[in-house]
Amino acid sequence: MTNTAIDPTWAWTPYRPTDEQPWNRTRAAHLLRRAGFGSKSKAIDAAVAQDPDEIVAGLVAPNLDAEFERDSDAFATTILASGNPKQLSAWWSYVMLRTPHPLLEKTTLFWHGHFATSAAKVEDSRTMYNQNRLFRQYALGDFGKLTHAISRDPAMLIYLDSVTNRKAHPNENFARELMELFCLGEGNYSEKDIQELARCFTGWEIRRGSFRFNRFQHDAGTKSVLGRNGPMPEEESIDIVLDQPAAPQFIVRKLIRYFMFDEPVASDELVAPLANELREHAWDIGHVIRRILTSQLFHSEHVVGRKVRSPVDLVVGLLRTLEGSANAYQLGDDLDSLGQGLFYPPNVKGWDGGRAWINSSTLLGRANVIGRIIRDEKTRFAGGNLKEYFARLDADSAPTIVDRLFELTLAVEPPQNVKEQLVEVVNRPGDRSQRIAEAIHALSTIPEFQVM
Repeated sequence: MTNTAIDPTWAWTPYRPTDEQPWNRTRAAHLLRRAGFGSKSKAIDAAVAQDPDEIVAGLVAPNLDAEFERDSDAFATTILASGNPKQLSAWWSYVMLRTPHPLLEKTTLFWHGHFATSAAKVEDSRTMYNQNRLFRQYALGDFGKLTHAISRDPAMLIYLDSVTNRKAHPNENFARELMELFCLGEGNYSEKDIQELARCFTGWEIRRGSFRFNRFQHDAGTKSVLGRNGPMPEEESIDIVLDQPAAPQFIVRKLIRYFMFDEPVASDELVAPLANELREHAWDIGHVIRRILTSQLFHSEHVVGRKVRSPVDLVVGLLRTLEGSANAYQLGDDLDSLGQGLFYPPNVKGWDGGRAWINSSTLLGRANVIGRIIRDEKTRFAGGNLKEYFARLDADSAPTIVDRLFELTLAVEPPQNVKEQLVEVVNRPGDRSQRIAEAIHALSTIPEFQVM
């Protein structure tokens, strides 16, 4: 099923606040939720006071925070010294929870799922960490440069068995995935194209943890790839793939799914304008994301509440929204238990996402993780407990506490009886912070909490 009913001209027209479609806390929260991992109440207030285009411009072109970068690097150094790639998830959980550049981090996560590589096979912490930094370097930049860089990335070469690619026995893994999963999609190449493209990457090796080209093992003969003929060194062959009309369409369709809606599949007509812009702007991913986040479509009923929260959106999003701090090592384990182990995507296709996140087992697991985090005595909310936190938001009564919870965490209004039940929970005798924690745990079980 596709969304052919959506008019592309209307869809990509810039959103402009009107009396019928005002720029308010609801729309600001939606933007900050999709362009990051949720946002605290004060940030939503600040966003409402700004022009939405200016907010997105700042998200797409962030000014890096030197102090945060130093803290992140220091934690990474500690993790890397352990030699345990499993602990890398703690570092990335910490970064996502604290980053002042949420769109940069969310897009880095997108590329991790797109160019999926798992530490389960790579095994080396430093190699996986370096790949993550590569994604972050190009996350909002030039997709062409990112594709060229990932083709020589040691983690990718190990994962796709290209560490010793010999001309006598070309390995087809990277060539196949470059066309099928990374750039073109199924149906836009032939098996012969894969075989010929694989010859272009012969002579690739890893020596002392770095890429090395062995010219003696490179097949320098004429190849025929996607209708082009010639010796085709690696850089030229990748450019031939990127030059295909299907390439910008494939990437834009994935970006629409990631930032806008899981279903239905974006139609060719809806994709075409942004695919053309991506080509015209020299593969500038930031430009396309900015067009997505500032569009009429983004703020419409076709998008709001139309994405299932990933485990990262669920857990990191809730903590960022409530200004929560938590044990990064435990967060990494929690995400893994919910099916989104950072640095451990399930296969070369990455995470399926969408409805695949939800079933009877995962729903229980999601609620249990939220309950554990919220009730953990080490979890703090702006440095205090939940009662103190909501008091700072001028929410002292049970109804106002529940209203604030809905406003901050939900994209879709739940039934009235849900509010009544949560108010009853908050009003129960006993410690108010514990009652609020129980209400948040109960909230995490409802369908409306699973979408954003």
